[in-house]
Amino acid sequence: MKPLLLLFALIALLFALPAHAGDPCPHLRTQIAASDVATRIAAIACQENHAWFRTFIDADGRAGGQAVYEAENDALADGTQAWRKVATYWRGSGLAGGCGNAGAACRSFVVDTPWSAAFVSWVMRQAGIPGFTASSRHVDYVRAAARASSGPYRLVAPQQAPPAAGDLLCYVRGQPRAMGHPGLLGVLGRDAAGLPMHCDIVVAAQDGMAWLVGGNVQQSVALRMLRLDAQGRFADLPTRVAGDAPCSPDVPAHCNLNRQDWVALLKLYPEARETAAMTLARVP
Repeated sequence: MKPLLLLFALIALLFALPAHAGDPCPHLRTQIAASDVATRIAAIACQENHAWFRTFIDADGRAGGQAVYEAENDALADGTQAWRKVATYWRGSGLAGGCGNAGAACRSFVVDTPWSAAFVSWVMRQAGIPGFTASSRHVDYVRAAARASSGPYRLVAPQQAPPAAGDLLCYVRGQPRAMGHPGLLGVLGRDAAGLPMHCDIVVAAQDGMAWLVGGNVQQSVALRMLRLDAQGRFADLPTRVAGDAPCSPDVPAHCNLNRQDWVALLKLYPEARETAAMTLARVP
């Protein structure tokens, strides 16, 4: 092949390759009023990540972008003081917690109390998800999703189905041993009231990457990236296993912030999407 023809062939190949997708949140956050409920969930979560100056965890588990932390008086990108923003999540979720009044007691509550479940509950309430019961504990809506006839979500193993906008991906935290999905099912069948968990909201899944937003991550609302395989499922999800040594200079691979005991993917029911869309259509 002549050099000029070879050059044209290479250029054509480059244009044929799929472009690497960047952060979808700058576009998504403008769609808070979307009729599609999954888009609304994603838009609201993305808007909050933007407010926290786009804090993120990349696909290799490295954190970046921290500018303001939950307990600070410093203003977020939307002008709200950081700790007052967290108080808003508590009150706006209907949980209130220790933030009935935004005073010194509320600020102490914000510092001392995990708020990731309050953030998820706030997003769902803002998006108008029918049947979602707000809770300060992730395990409550994970248990609801495990009951086929209850709530807007259904529970599957993290690798079982492709994630989509509006879904929740959850891990168990603070346990001496990794539980995995089978272990979670065993616990849900008994008393799981005290099981500490964390869930992130899937905002997009495209071009080999899932993008998720979670509250109380790095003391902020952070965007997380996780790789997907050719079928759109989580590929080699970094997973903590039994006997893992803690993060230290001796085992830096264990310092990957995506390396968690991932146990649950909560899939948004198609019926929940339709019901939410009809509910929004009736709002004057």
